[in-house]
Amino acid sequence: MINNHLNTPKIIAKTKIYTLSFWLLCTSSFLFFGSFSMILPELPDYLASLQGHEYLGLIVSLFTLSAAISRPFSGKLTDKWGRIPVMLIGACISGLAALIYPLTTTVFGFLSVRLLHGFSAGFKPTGTSAYVADIIPAERRAEALGILSMFSTIGMASAPILGSWIFLTYDINTLFYCSSFFSIGSVLILFGMKETLKAKESFKLTLLKIGRTDLYEPSVIPPSLIMVLTTFSFGTVITLSPDFSGFLGIQNKGLFFSFFTGSSLLVRFIGGKLSDHFGRILILRYSTLCLCLSMIIIGFASDAIIYFAGAFLFGVGYGLNSPTLFAWAIDLSPKKSIGRGISTLFIFLELGIGMGSLISGSLYQGFNERFPWLFMISAFFSLLAFIFVLNKKR
Repeated sequence: MINNHLNTPKIIAKTKIYTLSFWLLCTSSFLFFGSFSMILPELPDYLASLQGHEYLGLIVSLFTLSAAISRPFSGKLTDKWGRIPVMLIGACISGLAALIYPLTTTVFGFLSVRLLHGFSAGFKPTGTSAYVADIIPAERRAEALGILSMFSTIGMASAPILGSWIFLTYDINTLFYCSSFFSIGSVLILFGMKETLKAKESFKLTLLKIGRTDLYEPSVIPPSLIMVLTTFSFGTVITLSPDFSGFLGIQNKGLFFSFFTGSSLLVRFIGGKLSDHFGRILILRYSTLCLCLSMIIIGFASDAIIYFAGAFLFGVGYGLNSPTLFAWAIDLSPKKSIGRGISTLFIFLELGIGMGSLISGSLYQGFNERFPWLFMISAFFSLLAFIFVLNKKR
């Protein structure tokens, strides 16, 4: 049966739902997201050192492309093989990719590793979200996803600053090794956790055969459309913010990510609780509006104060948006296809990020005067998302 009853306000039961497995999962997510976030601020300069400045847009778009391609596989494996094996595969790929980066000496080699690295993001979060859906009651779903995303956000907030410090203090190779260490840590935590998929199948090659029905879950199209429109801005931000920071005279390129993820962290928990109580649609109206306004502020920022203010508002919008959309997608997914529903939402997430990164990177090409209107493109897509949810019944 498809659950769609959480679009209306309701009383939330006060029950103890946060077990040791939940907190281990949160810690694993912290390490996993930190592992690939810590290298993000330095990747543009690293690619430029390989004479690949014109390929800046591919840093994120290739990562998200491979993540999107892997989603139907991770969704099916999550529903058939189990949540934990899928998480293990994703974390191991991330650790391996980080070890290969220092071995690359060409643009082609670097971009190939980015393609491999993206598969990790296609597996780990899918298994994690499905695991949470198994152990958390529906009426506390967004709250739990908000807490889980808080740990992911802490990893994303602290890792870029740590990564820039490691790079400035040591070198880029040490940064890659630290990234791999974080990934390995996220793997070790998973050992000993109990599988939550009841009708678990043994792995066989036929599980890798993807049919048309495995590609996406039709019931989650509404939240997926909002996801692709709003994550376009995220792709733009992670592609342009390192250069924009330098243009404004900000030496530590990770500071923007810290303001963004810091504010996102502040609202995720309360945002999840509000989503469970007042419904998904109302919260999404506020989140999409915040994202639209933040893109306008960032695009026309002339100094660090305005720039970081825009980053803070962007974090608020994203912090409300993410757990609400994932909770809504799980609400709408058939019980036996939760993995497919989550993977579908992630496909649209990666599509939005990839498009935002590719388009902004291709149009930017090192011309700083293009910053304002590139962010206006992102503001337009967020405005479309706002109009969509504004006209949708609660």
